[in-house]
Amino acid sequence: MLVLVAPGQGAQTPGFLTDWLALPGAADRVAAWSDAIKLDLAHFGTKADADEIRDTSVAQPLLVAAGLLSAAALGDIPGFAPGAVAGHSVGEITAAAFAGVLDDTAALTLVRKRGLAMAEAAAVTATGMSALLGGDPEVSIAHLEKLGLTPANVNGAGQIVAAGTMEQLAALNEDKPEGVRKVVPLKVAGAFHTQHMAPAVDRLAEAAKALTPADPKVTYVSNKDGRSVATGAEVLERLVGQVANPVRWDLCMETFKELGVTAIIEVCPGGTLTGLAKRALPGVKTLALKTPDNLDAARELVAEHIQA
Repeated sequence: MLVLVAPGQGAQTPGFLTDWLALPGAADRVAAWSDAIKLDLAHFGTKADADEIRDTSVAQPLLVAAGLLSAAALGDIPGFAPGAVAGHSVGEITAAAFAGVLDDTAALTLVRKRGLAMAEAAAVTATGMSALLGGDPEVSIAHLEKLGLTPANVNGAGQIVAAGTMEQLAALNEDKPEGVRKVVPLKVAGAFHTQHMAPAVDRLAEAAKALTPADPKVTYVSNKDGRSVATGAEVLERLVGQVANPVRWDLCMETFKELGVTAIIEVCPGGTLTGLAKRALPGVKTLALKTPDNLDAARELVAEHIQA
């Protein structure tokens, strides 16, 4: 079974959309999305610097647009449908579009409002996120809680991301959990998936009322608990609540294993989730769509699973 996954915030880099916009029809598609959400996605994906695309209100729609654009390049293969889809954090909205829960424009409209709401919530208090490299997850989580930090991402393969105030993160840097080799600050503008994002939940819930979600056409695996979700209404409800709750990517990968995953393709800007899968799911083929140069290999992998 092939699983299609979408990365979350922090995966973006300056100019990462440039080569994708050269694909036939891509520039027109992105221009239409830009008009719909009043944000120049092509500019931010090609010319903006690292600080500009670190802005939550920009990064989130940019990542969803990149995921949709790169996945569309696989859609010209007759019979292609992943066995399951999932996304990490904001990538869950990309995955909802893959599953047919939201159309592309609805997904981008929702993520634009999500990004603005989360940016506003992040501006209230100086907060951030840091990845812990190494260590035992149980020991690390207990240590984070002692410092007042939240294990906002439990990513599996031993990786945990802490979130909280800048003071709390500074304390973590000076007092690392036993076994943790390094604490790495992430390129995000706030303590996402924590209580600091609670104000964004209400705004996103209001935005979601305007949407009419369809039930997933393929298995949709949720960050909340790694469970597959059967109805569009529940997918949307979880997308709203998830901004203030931890991402359990470890449980998503456990579900992939239970479903019989044999290959994972990570859409643009791929690399993070396939890296985790290589460590947590040995024997599973992985492919990250970093540039259009990766499309031929991705198509071969898709073709193998259609034939199977």
